[in-house]
Amino acid sequence: MTATLTFEHLKTQVSAGEVDTVLVCFVDMQGRLMGKRFHAGHFVAGAWEETHCCNYLLATDLEMGTPDGYASTSWERGYGDYVMKPDLATLRPVPWLEGTVMVMCDILDHHTHEEVPHAPRAMLKAQVNRLKAMGYEAMCATELEFFLFEKSFDEIRKNGFRDLEPISGYNEDYHILQTTKEEHVMRPIRNHLWDAGIPVENSKGEAETGQEELNIKYAPAMDTAEYHSIAKNAVKEIAWQHGHAATFLPKWHHDKVGSSSHVHQSLWKDGAPAFFDENDPLGMSDVMKSYLAGLLKYAPDYTYFMAPYINSYKRFMKGTFAPTRIIWSVDNRTAGFRLCGDGTKAIRVECRIPGSDMNPYLVMAGMLAAGIAGIEEGLELQPAATGDVYQGDTGMIPGDLGAALGALRGSAMLRAAMGDEVVDHYARAAEVEIEEFARVVTDWEVARGFERA
Repeated sequence: MTATLTFEHLKTQVSAGEVDTVLVCFVDMQGRLMGKRFHAGHFVAGAWEETHCCNYLLATDLEMGTPDGYASTSWERGYGDYVMKPDLATLRPVPWLEGTVMVMCDILDHHTHEEVPHAPRAMLKAQVNRLKAMGYEAMCATELEFFLFEKSFDEIRKNGFRDLEPISGYNEDYHILQTTKEEHVMRPIRNHLWDAGIPVENSKGEAETGQEELNIKYAPAMDTAEYHSIAKNAVKEIAWQHGHAATFLPKWHHDKVGSSSHVHQSLWKDGAPAFFDENDPLGMSDVMKSYLAGLLKYAPDYTYFMAPYINSYKRFMKGTFAPTRIIWSVDNRTAGFRLCGDGTKAIRVECRIPGSDMNPYLVMAGMLAAGIAGIEEGLELQPAATGDVYQGDTGMIPGDLGAALGALRGSAMLRAAMGDEVVDHYARAAEVEIEEFARVVTDWEVARGFERA
């Protein structure tokens, strides 16, 4: 695996003509890479210090619309600038694009040069720093699930997103023969990401036609969010380069299972796993029990971050390996929270609620805030559930975006951890999604009621 670049190495590559383009990027509210392509010569000459972007980029929707109602920016305030401050520690090659490297940025206020609090990177950094002050480091990993399709993005869009054909014709979960037929896409994804300094472990077929999973080694939370965001972008670009489309939409068809993005997490202290206690029957330390109790208690509060769109909630269906209840269990894939590695130093909690459309910075920020609250409040962990936990009378994951919005807006925990400005900003984002959907007439409505209503 190639290490990330040093700035001095980049300057050498630019002088030698090996690199001519620098992608200067940040992650927006939707988890997408946004930014500019710099000529490498200009970047190393001075643009590495800072550049600018319009502040609407952290107050927009998936369509790049400019909805009103945000306190941070608006037509009335003129849509001014943010500062994009490159973090040179994140320089890395982009092997799937010729002569190109990438750097990630912090987003700063143009006047104060303070970090914009609702910028995803700043939100996660704030919770990581809270843990650091408590003596802990958060280690996380995310699983990326997505679908590959036979046709390209452009072909699919021009056909109105109809008659979608996945790249395979049958459930390919762990299937070697079928995934061999997809190696022209998946092999370069694994190898290019590895050469970009992203520690890819493996890829596999998932439990549906054309569904893939990419796994990346666990790392400190900030690194994991960066790996996830870059990998998601790379999957789309590399699929496009090979004439295919890849989607991270959680539920692209009602007859198909959805795509998730499970989040594994643990805390470390002084280089050792703080979640492990060899004297506990399951190997769970008291810190882990309180942390997990916090995840459970406050799950509705941060569900919006795990499921940010109308479509996100179509995935939560019984019998699909997508959870429906706020419950934990030991190595049980029907639970919202699954204990993995019990009895070993690899003990961790896997949250199975987030969908493939999640923004990893926001999800991990919400989870860390909840875990911290669990520790600070000394919460006691309820006994593990057993059996089919689709059944029972436990708390339910919010069933739609409106319910998640209400929990987010009313969360005293998140307001204390992140600030009113941040919570209100993302509450408005949820409102915008609901408002946009409410005004659209869907194909389902027309087909159902055109003649019979």
